[in-house]
Amino acid sequence: MLFVKANGASIPAIGLGTWELSGRTCARVVEQALRLGYRHLDTAQVYENEREVGDGLRASGVRRDDVFVTTKVWTNHFAPNDLERSVKESLVRLRLPAVDLVLLHWPNSHVPLAETLGALAHAKRMGLTRHIGVSNFTVALIEQAVALSPEPLVCNQVEYHPYLDQTKVRAACDQHGLALVAYSPIARGRIKADRTLAEIGRIHRRTPAQICLRWLVQQDVAAIPRTSRLERLSENIEIFDFELSDDEMARVSALASPNGRLTDFGFAPKWD
Repeated sequence: MLFVKANGASIPAIGLGTWELSGRTCARVVEQALRLGYRHLDTAQVYENEREVGDGLRASGVRRDDVFVTTKVWTNHFAPNDLERSVKESLVRLRLPAVDLVLLHWPNSHVPLAETLGALAHAKRMGLTRHIGVSNFTVALIEQAVALSPEPLVCNQVEYHPYLDQTKVRAACDQHGLALVAYSPIARGRIKADRTLAEIGRIHRRTPAQICLRWLVQQDVAAIPRTSRLERLSENIEIFDFELSDDEMARVSALASPNGRLTDFGFAPKWD
């Protein structure tokens, strides 16, 4: 397994996203993923599956210290006292003494960012999390967050796949030593029928999804594909024994389009 390193954190390059996974299915997928070699789990308060993610982790038999666990604070818990309480509640649900990374799930302009980041840093100093970071932050918000945070931020988790150009956000993360973690890295399955990815896949005897994930990893980006299908779990992690050429990387990057974004809520920031 490759790692993406940033400000003291070593984030496994491929993780399991758990959005929309619930109940016994979630616990089973987490358990199976860890048995297949995954060492990075991503959940969030708003997914309402932290308990099941913890259950899957324990059922796997994999040592807790060998797994990088991320959760995210929802925007209605950004007031300082509320943030600390909600992180502790996440730990109770996960049945863990600490997680490896806590992220602010989305920007929230209704609470001063300095206050929220102060509370996030305090959660780290209390030992509730080893690292802190942000998610869905734009270039301008990354600049603000880095300047305001009392503790180093280790990543910005954003939507990133071949159809969405994230050059500006990637450059801002690089400039400040932040890792980029890609959610929806296979564009929620849209890439399955892509001719370019299929052509490159035939050369390497790989699926479009594997080409997509390899493209991300070769940019030093961590990816957290989500699947509830056990056969896909194996496919998504078997990307470390081949390499895309510079030309192939460029061909995949050229698939980006202005309307490539899949996740865009009314409360989202003004994207770069």
